Amino acid sequence: MINRLEATQYLMRHLTNEPVIASCGNPKYDLFSAEDRKENFYMWNSMGMASSTGLGLALARPDKKVIILDGDGAILMNLNSLTTAASKSPPNLIHIIWDNRSYQITGGQATHTAGKANLAQIARGAGFEKVLTLDTLEAFKQALPKVLSEPGPWVVVAITDNCGAPGRPPKSPTYIKHRFMEALGSRR
Repeated sequence: MINRLEATQYLMRHLTNEPVIASCGNPKYDLFSAEDRKENFYMWNSMGMASSTGLGLALARPDKKVIILDGDGAILMNLNSLTTAASKSPPNLIHIIWDNRSYQITGGQATHTAGKANLAQIARGAGFEKVLTLDTLEAFKQALPKVLSEPGPWVVVAITDNCGAPGRPPKSPTYIKHRFMEALGSRR
């Protein structure tokens, strides 16, 4: 299994100014701990919407590689975003789904990926051609250069442990929005 925080730290060492949309819960906390920067957009109280937000940004800004850090529970709440993303197929989209097979933040209840649901197969069925399932940090490290350099859209399902997330990003949505817009060169 992959340690989610270590994988996030590794990812951030390989980015420059790419925007990263982090789902609520542990993906957001890990991203903040790994590297807080203006190009990070931290989702608060919007479970399932990182995938739609990231897709919208990828379509609006084809000049930027857009990375979504999502959780299995969050993407299960908005599976339609996978069919929409596959249909639109923005080549600059990378969707990383941390799959720990649980709703860890709300008490560790099992998600359907702990049973029969397979997110990689769901992504392929939605129409994604570039889909990886990775279950070791070494496999994640080996796949990352290809994922970052080749056109997508990509879905990377990373099987992770249930480690806790140490950081807490700013909780002001207005502050997060304004600094993110500034990083992208957008006017308010």
